[in-house]
Amino acid sequence: MRLKVLSDKAKEAIEVQFPSYPDKRSVLLPALRIAQEEIGYLSESAMIDVADLLGLTPVQVYEVATFYSQYNLKPVGKYLIQVCKTLSCALVGAGSIVTYLQEKLGIRTGETTSDGLFTLKLVECLAACGSAPMMQINDRYYEQLTPEKMDRILEDLKRDGKSPLATGPFMLPVMGERS
Repeated sequence: MRLKVLSDKAKEAIEVQFPSYPDKRSVLLPALRIAQEEIGYLSESAMIDVADLLGLTPVQVYEVATFYSQYNLKPVGKYLIQVCKTLSCALVGAGSIVTYLQEKLGIRTGETTSDGLFTLKLVECLAACGSAPMMQINDRYYEQLTPEKMDRILEDLKRDGKSPLATGPFMLPVMGERS
């Protein structure tokens, strides 16, 4: 027998979404976000729980979870740094920002610092082309990046858990904001 990982609270948070959508399968994106907030990433068991709740196959859930960059299939650090790598950001220095972060944090893309604080990831367009280069840390945007801004942001996060250099939230939290 497989161990279910989603709590009753998470299941209820998913089920409360049902009336807002034409059918259960349409709740998949918010359900994945709720599951990820519950355990920190989308484990195989969590995706199977979501599939069971929505009447989908685990493969259907996995296909969606791997398509969108906001879902993590393995544990990430307290601060998930996602640097936009698309053309607009690349043309104005995203590559040098990534290199700077790798050197500063002592990790490569896809890795997490040994203290568990930071995970670095490259993602496709985050829809802030006019203020590139940019990144998203958890659900907050940081735009017009420079090495000096990066130093300040990382220090702010280590010290205070937030940075005033954030330019806004990306999306509203479903079950509570990840800090």
